[in-house]
Amino acid sequence: MKLQHIFGATLIAVTFATTTAHADNSSRVALTSALGGVVGAAIGQQMGGSTGAMIGSAIGGGAGAGAATNKRDRNGAIIGGALGGAGGYTVGRNVTGTSTGGYVGAGLGAAGGSALGKRVSEDRRYDDRRYNDRYGYRNSDYRYNNRHDNGNHYGQYKNNRWNR
Repeated sequence: MKLQHIFGATLIAVTFATTTAHADNSSRVALTSALGGVVGAAIGQQMGGSTGAMIGSAIGGGAGAGAATNKRDRNGAIIGGALGGAGGYTVGRNVTGTSTGGYVGAGLGAAGGSALGKRVSEDRRYDDRRYNDRYGYRNSDYRYNNRHDNGNHYGQYKNNRWNR
């Protein structure tokens, strides 16, 4: 890939990044993952040919998604971005027969995969919370753990005015 094409792709990515600076979290995750997938594919292409580009798009897509998402949904977004980047590169390369099609596929696949993985993680966390609230498993949720201290430091085992 020529240096001019790399600069052009970087310019387009920076333009998209600045226009979506105030977008919601899913858009930022998808955009960052797409950029990581394309850059990873380009670097992998230079290092190891078509197979290197596929591996690079997976690593770049996952890394981009992991950098842009929050802590609770990070694993789902990383897995989705990596699988989407690798699959997108492979499909794009096979459809067009060129590495440029692979780069486009890597970007689109990583963006879609990371957004989908993030959404699946959010839905799973929501379902777990509803299940725990419905069936009374309050101690399994982080919101209800470590409630021994009431703010006045009158804990259960502390020597306070009620336990004299």
